Amino acid sequence: MRFPFAFYAIVFIVVTAASVLGLQWSVYSEPTYAKGQVVDDQTKALNSVAGQLTSFVSQIWLHQSYQAWLNFIVLGVLYLMVILVINRFWVATAIFGTLMTVFAIADKIKVELRNEPIIPADLQFITGGNGDSIMSFTTKKDMILINSAVTGVIWLIVVCVVLQFLDRRRGLIPYTWKCSEFVSVKNITAMVCRWVAAVLSVVLCVSFTWGLPVEGSWAKNFASGLSDAPQLWNAMGDAAANGPAMNFLRLAHVKIMDKPNGYNKKSMEILAKKYASEADTINQTRTANLTDNTVIMVLSESFSDPTRVPGVSFAEDPMPQIRAIKSETTSGLMLSPGYGGGTANIEYQALTGLNMANYDSSLSIAYQQLVPKLKWTPTFNQIWNEANGKSSSIAFHAYSRTMYLRDSNYKKFGFSKFYASDGKPELSDLTPIDSGWYASDSSLYSDILANINTDEGSNQFIQSVTMQNHLPYNDWYQNNQFQDSGDTSSDISDDEKTSIETYAKGVNYTDQATADLLNQLNQIGRPITVIFYGDHLPGIYSTANEDKHNQITLHETDYFIWSNAASASATTKLDDASNAYTSSNYFMAQVAQHLNAKISPYLAFLTEMHAAIPAISVPASAGDASKPVYLDADGNRIQPKDLTTQQKELLHDYQLIQYDLTAGKQYLKNTDFMAVSK
Repeated sequence: MRFPFAFYAIVFIVVTAASVLGLQWSVYSEPTYAKGQVVDDQTKALNSVAGQLTSFVSQIWLHQSYQAWLNFIVLGVLYLMVILVINRFWVATAIFGTLMTVFAIADKIKVELRNEPIIPADLQFITGGNGDSIMSFTTKKDMILINSAVTGVIWLIVVCVVLQFLDRRRGLIPYTWKCSEFVSVKNITAMVCRWVAAVLSVVLCVSFTWGLPVEGSWAKNFASGLSDAPQLWNAMGDAAANGPAMNFLRLAHVKIMDKPNGYNKKSMEILAKKYASEADTINQTRTANLTDNTVIMVLSESFSDPTRVPGVSFAEDPMPQIRAIKSETTSGLMLSPGYGGGTANIEYQALTGLNMANYDSSLSIAYQQLVPKLKWTPTFNQIWNEANGKSSSIAFHAYSRTMYLRDSNYKKFGFSKFYASDGKPELSDLTPIDSGWYASDSSLYSDILANINTDEGSNQFIQSVTMQNHLPYNDWYQNNQFQDSGDTSSDISDDEKTSIETYAKGVNYTDQATADLLNQLNQIGRPITVIFYGDHLPGIYSTANEDKHNQITLHETDYFIWSNAASASATTKLDDASNAYTSSNYFMAQVAQHLNAKISPYLAFLTEMHAAIPAISVPASAGDASKPVYLDADGNRIQPKDLTTQQKELLHDYQLIQYDLTAGKQYLKNTDFMAVSK
């Protein structure tokens, strides 16, 4: 007999719903409670995996949040595509069910091991010949789960094979190749329908995947209409809130950047030679090496001078010591691509020298959408690795190591150790200030100081990211002198005041902690240089943000480059004419100049680029919809039409370099473009 289509529909709904629940189950974990902690049965039930799954589905009716429905539609369309391409319902069901089971189990194991969901870049691990080593990561508990899944898949396949034989409907859209029936109108119509349906289903899936990360696309609008709210900074949070399928698909395709005119192997070799010559010229007047110093890069979360925001002022300066430090050493303002967020992009620029303005607008978070896919990612810390060994690069973050996929990305960058608030090695002595949520800067600085090598010839590159001044700002601090009469701001809404006053006190704590850090570094008899910068302003200045003329101001943070007493550059202050404005991609070129250190052809290019266009950022830094933001030495915006011939040539060289390193053939890898002369 032929099974009725109603039976197919029931199986389709059940398999799709089971797939949604199975994938969602993979990102949930049973909660743990401290010994002696009293938790009522209702709370335990709600926090359990079953409770979380129930909440994920029931929010459709309770909160009008439709993520479960969106995942059902998306997985249903994928399932339908398999059915239409194969044209065998039961074979397609076996294949789809097996794939969903494998995905769910693999996702569950990765979440347990790394607190990260499966992302498209993980497929490179298997295709790169590392598939055999996957089983070495599994525990006995995982093996029980895997064995159960294998048993379930075998039963699924057996049932589907039996049903395929029992079902006389050999094809969902039946047609025949028999000569006697082939040319009949009915057979030709069925054949055309079968292939058109298969092609259209594939086109629909590909179009959805390609358009999902693109603002304004039908896929993005459709997903947003069903409550999809991407968390590109947090793959785990995105998978838990929006579903592992949506998290995976939104990272499956991202356009990196357009291919620049003239990009080919010959042009890149010419470019490498051109800047090798520039580096030779610059290096004739430089006597030091970058690796003669330990370099500490401090990304200070949300740090900026609040008094530069229009309308904001206080009776007391919230950052007097950093202001004094800036007046005595290389310093200025950094143009940030973010306001209220985007930390990883600013960090990515600082470590690579690449700029987000050169990328396509669909590439919103490089750490999530780009770095995991790259096989070669040159970063500045690797200069220290080459000179002093792989253990010379270490990183610190006063929060979870999985944020922005830092754990895996830092390994790719060549950091030998990554200290975070979780995992190993763990920063176990991080402490907040008063009732604050996040670790204080002073406690993170203590851990950094404890891990600085003081032995001869053991200079390091230390990357650090703070969390103290991360939002929210809910009146955490006692004895806040920036409240009440201490706040002399004007035209600021009451809703803003508490956040701004709390933030100002946090800046004041950072000011003191940073000054203390530098004082302690001065006591070390090894040359140490610090790059300190705020990544972006906090998104709390709603009044100022309403005025489009304030956009560039709201994207400018403070930075300085400082060297301790043991460094030959202890009293160096590069002129304000060339350093008053910068963007984080230029930091290492500025450090080299500050230290009078020899540079690579790449750093020679960045040095020349910084002199020509002191700061570069994405259009959002000026509230613009399409044009990148370029600032001159006085902080004024340079319109693209007003760029000089030299500036245009340098920008084209920048695009060639960035395309080659991230989207092209990586011709520069086989040159000395990244190598520093000694």
